[in-house]
Amino acid sequence: MAVFDKSNKNKQKNPWQRQSSDMNMPKLPPLKLPNLGVMAAVFLGFWLASGIFMVGPDEQGVVRRFGKMVRQVGPGISWHIPYPVEEVNIPKTTEVKRIEIGFRTIDPGPPARYRDILQEALILTADENIISVQFVVQYRIKDAASYLFNVRKVSATVRSASEAAMREIIGQTDIDDALTIAQSKIQDEVQQLLQQILDQYKSGLKINLVQLQEVKVPQEVLHAFEDVVNAKKDKKKLINDANGYREDILPKARGKAAQIILQAEAYQDKKVKHALGETQKFLDILKEYSKAKEITRKRLFLETMENILPKMEKVIIDKDLKGSILPLLQLDSKRQAK
Repeated sequence: MAVFDKSNKNKQKNPWQRQSSDMNMPKLPPLKLPNLGVMAAVFLGFWLASGIFMVGPDEQGVVRRFGKMVRQVGPGISWHIPYPVEEVNIPKTTEVKRIEIGFRTIDPGPPARYRDILQEALILTADENIISVQFVVQYRIKDAASYLFNVRKVSATVRSASEAAMREIIGQTDIDDALTIAQSKIQDEVQQLLQQILDQYKSGLKINLVQLQEVKVPQEVLHAFEDVVNAKKDKKKLINDANGYREDILPKARGKAAQIILQAEAYQDKKVKHALGETQKFLDILKEYSKAKEITRKRLFLETMENILPKMEKVIIDKDLKGSILPLLQLDSKRQAK
């Protein structure tokens, strides 16, 4: 009210101001100073409400107090002391991230277009040959706190560790195996080694997959290498054919050998039993001979003659026949005619 009074006094002191203007001016209501307590309460309410945050089912919250982690928060609605006392980071722990090594995707297509990165792709094998290896690494966050605070450049760290792991495993593998039969083994070993490296860094990352995209020889020596590969394939084919022939012949030879052995054993058994029978027969005869030698001798003589004489041509000559051989000649002619 004192302010308005002062203005009125000034109006009275100004003789050149018209009276009509004083009558048309609206009268302003008196100013009221706001209550500082209410303002402080409202500000405090907004400040405390700014600490409410939501963590999704595929996320993990990490609360930091003056930059230092104090706790981890699972999915749901949570609260932290508002800034600048506490802050919260909410990384996605189930999101799978992908890194391409040895190549870059220019256009996913279709058709897809890629660009080779030779300084990443060229690797020396165990037999001192150079091959080009392009592969993909997929990873996700398994520990949000370690992921946020232990590694500064996560993508670059994973790329460098992946390249180092692949070079170490390929460096222990011959070029033929790396190009053909050992690719699945290489993927598994690289994944295990890469996980060990990231665990040593305490990166909080989980390697989901290491997938070889292309393993080939450099373009400059491709034709010569194809000739070598074809020659080795022919060699393996010939070896396989020889092994097949061997597998076909050996069982037959083993079967024939077993048959011969069985026949020999049967013949041996037959001869042995026959010899034992003859021996026993001789012993029986010897036993009877010892009882009656003369009779046994005569019986043996007669049995022997019975076996021999039927098989012989016999000529019986009367001892009383004197000096004439005509009967003998006549017998001989009959024998010839017969």
